[in-house]
Amino acid sequence: MGWDGTVTADPATDLFEEHRPVLAGVAYRMLGRVADAEDVVQEAWLRWSSADREDVREPRAYLVRVTTRLAIDRLRHLQSRREAYVGPWLPEPVVTDFGPRVPDTAERAILAESVSMAVLVVLESLSPLERAVFVLREAFGFPYAEIADALDRTEAAVRQLAGRAKRHVEEGRPRYDVDPAERRDLTERFLAAASGGDLDQLLALLAPDVRLVSDSGGKSKAPRRVIETADKVGRFLIAVGGERSPGMEFRFAELNGGAALVILVDGEPDTFFQVDIRDGVIQCVYLIRNPDKLSGLPTG
Repeated sequence: MGWDGTVTADPATDLFEEHRPVLAGVAYRMLGRVADAEDVVQEAWLRWSSADREDVREPRAYLVRVTTRLAIDRLRHLQSRREAYVGPWLPEPVVTDFGPRVPDTAERAILAESVSMAVLVVLESLSPLERAVFVLREAFGFPYAEIADALDRTEAAVRQLAGRAKRHVEEGRPRYDVDPAERRDLTERFLAAASGGDLDQLLALLAPDVRLVSDSGGKSKAPRRVIETADKVGRFLIAVGGERSPGMEFRFAELNGGAALVILVDGEPDTFFQVDIRDGVIQCVYLIRNPDKLSGLPTG
């Protein structure tokens, strides 16, 4: 089956399509942009289609190795561009529907956590090699030996990279199990308080040291610095929550492993909101208004 749903008679194409979800998952977690991930997967396909496949004993391992190395190269290039980015940089939101291919609840939880905004933001502070090791090991459970082969490193070196990356991620994003229903409920109450102008109710939902991180890329109106403390974040949200325009609609969607709010204006995505919850309160609010990062969001 080809990427567009057509039936193919080419075993090489069918084999690549079988592994495409894993390759796309690795590339997105490495790069944080859907378009960049798709470019990497397309380049992996070109290399696969022109390779001497008779020497490939393990296609999945081969394809993951190619995709990971391409993603590392692209990430190194992107990091220099992101240094000139206007305001904070956040990953591009992505729909997370793992479907029947991931039936196990524990595996779903790991995949959802590894693609969350909070984790992807922390991954930005890792080196490309550390990020690759973390993604392959923690999100997809690859053996150390296979990761070592993919990165052309010793297994001992990979274990060291994995330990360092995991410690860094856990320091920046301690793991808390948040029930999906709780996240949805808190997100809905957050929206109601902000849009209704109820500052006291909003402050009750925010951690004292809550942060609001907004990404506009300088292309839309949004804070270009992180806003901190419950009072400042709350007052900002009350101010913007009262701004209504004709044709504005609110949609909830499953994005980056959790409930998110998408604001549509005249049927087009205008703003993405998602909250990071710990201990029953909102620790961080993510706001994206860069139109380049919103075009792929659901509108229905």
